[in-house]
Amino acid sequence: MKNIDIKDNPSAEDLLEVLRTLRSPDGCPWDREQTSSTLKKYLLEESAELADAIDDNQPEDICEECGDVLMNLMMQTLVAEEKNDFSFADVVKEEYDKMIRRHPHVFGEDSVNSSGEVLGLWEKIKKSEKHSAERKSVLDGIPRALPQLSRAEKIQKKAAKCGFDWVKYEDIFDKINEEIGEARTAIAGGNDGEINEELGDLLFAVVNLIRFLKRDPEQLLKESNAKFSHRFKLIEHMVADSGREWKSFSPDELDAMWNRAKTMK
Repeated sequence: MKNIDIKDNPSAEDLLEVLRTLRSPDGCPWDREQTSSTLKKYLLEESAELADAIDDNQPEDICEECGDVLMNLMMQTLVAEEKNDFSFADVVKEEYDKMIRRHPHVFGEDSVNSSGEVLGLWEKIKKSEKHSAERKSVLDGIPRALPQLSRAEKIQKKAAKCGFDWVKYEDIFDKINEEIGEARTAIAGGNDGEINEELGDLLFAVVNLIRFLKRDPEQLLKESNAKFSHRFKLIEHMVADSGREWKSFSPDELDAMWNRAKTMK
């Protein structure tokens, strides 16, 4: 068993030492097997769990999930450290310098009067940084791993900043109707590739409408998911109380239960 000085008030460095121990030859087989790629899905899962805890407004859960996200980030840095790519200290220094550099209105001589001006200043500074110089398109730099509704929204916002945008929301409804027609045609034709393409275009057009109306597509879909889940669970209770099997209900009966669930809290 590996000896380690267990502390009541550990620091970030103490946590790093625990993780280094887990990654060592005498540590945990599972932890030793992890790579940057295998760890990625756990970071995404832990980030989602943190978001849930924030939504639920549970401080203890938020604290725990922050720790899990931090642990995943540290594991990423240890994998990189073992390959001599960078260390946790390098990550801290990089972010420290970035925060100072991107807030000249706090740590320098610039001045701003609103959060909008802060965002403008932030974007101006970002464009002067090394990674921005490597980008050939305004769409470069949008994370590919984002939830695709959010990515679609960001792509559209970037295009809109260049003046490539709709004039009024009524025109987007026309576009949505056009895409519905093309989807119908594709489905009737039975070509899977065309069906997928047209359904994707339809979804993209709907995101455009939501974005144009200054709503968040991820948040709206989250709320609709929650609403559907709540109503479906009510129907599950109705089915259980009836003593019948799901398959015994006709579509009209299920629709009636759905309408009933819509009236219930």
